[in-house]
Amino acid sequence: MAELRDSGIMIQLAFQAMQRMGLDQQHMMKRLGVTPELLQDRHVRTPHEAQLMFWQVMEQETADADIGLHLGEHMPVYSGQVLQYLFLSSATFGDGLTRALNYQRLLSDASQSTIGEADGLAYIQVDSSSGRVAGLRQLNECLGLGLVRFFQFVTDNAFAPARIDFSHDAPASTGEHQRLFGCPIQFSMAENRLYFDRQLLALPSSLAEPELLQLHERLASEHVARLERQDIVSQVYKAFGEMLESGQVTLESVSSRLGIKARTLRTRLAEAGTNFNQLLADYRCNLAKRLLADTDESIDEIVYLTGFSEPSTFYRAFKRWTHQTPVEYRTSKRAHSAKAVEY
Repeated sequence: MAELRDSGIMIQLAFQAMQRMGLDQQHMMKRLGVTPELLQDRHVRTPHEAQLMFWQVMEQETADADIGLHLGEHMPVYSGQVLQYLFLSSATFGDGLTRALNYQRLLSDASQSTIGEADGLAYIQVDSSSGRVAGLRQLNECLGLGLVRFFQFVTDNAFAPARIDFSHDAPASTGEHQRLFGCPIQFSMAENRLYFDRQLLALPSSLAEPELLQLHERLASEHVARLERQDIVSQVYKAFGEMLESGQVTLESVSSRLGIKARTLRTRLAEAGTNFNQLLADYRCNLAKRLLADTDESIDEIVYLTGFSEPSTFYRAFKRWTHQTPVEYRTSKRAHSAKAVEY
């Protein structure tokens, strides 16, 4: 299975919220391992597992028990993306919501949202693969507030939550929840649900445009297709991590591990714009650089860990990748780190 990932737009919006809140972005970037490039790349995807670390760091650094709500309050409204355009060009709010859910993978691989009705109200239910992990209370609340604010944006403020169910346990104080949501809230529920007046589903969009809708659906479909092509790359990288030390990493052995034919794997990688040998070289190169820069592993051990049978072969490959020998690379990285500490 491919690694579950989230759209990078989520962390980009979070860092914009940090700036608005006066938080030290540079310090947060260092703690979270976030680079300036990640905050600028509109197409980047981040591992969903990193969500837990993100919210743990936010809680530790801010000592704010309601940091999820406060970050959500200061985040810019999700906009300028194809899902927003789908909403605005659809005939009604309900049509836009249905279409957006068809392409929800553009936001995250890890959640599955659905629409339903109960107790005379409509609701959107968000099922996350993260389950009830305690550290993700902040994620639930941040996303809940983000949804409310986005729905208000695309309905010209006609949207209002009628009730909210959270799967996590109730915090010590719910004053901020009442201030920001302004509706009844229940905790320790079976699902995360946002309830609203079902008549809103029929609310006409002031920007409905059939021709633009077709264009936006086509763009959304192309984006999802690109993600599906990248899935095979993620699966191959995962196989490398599991098999590399054996030294038996070939197109045939990896395809067998993935349960597909070698010819099919070659074709799918070509569709993703790459090939097996390039992926293997990239993986080995990145692993070798990380081990040389961040560990004290001997060169011989790194040769083994990167799946090379002979040190000489590893040396030639590394020099081809970086134009430095492994020793030169390690020395330069340590010198750079020492200089950074001095400053």
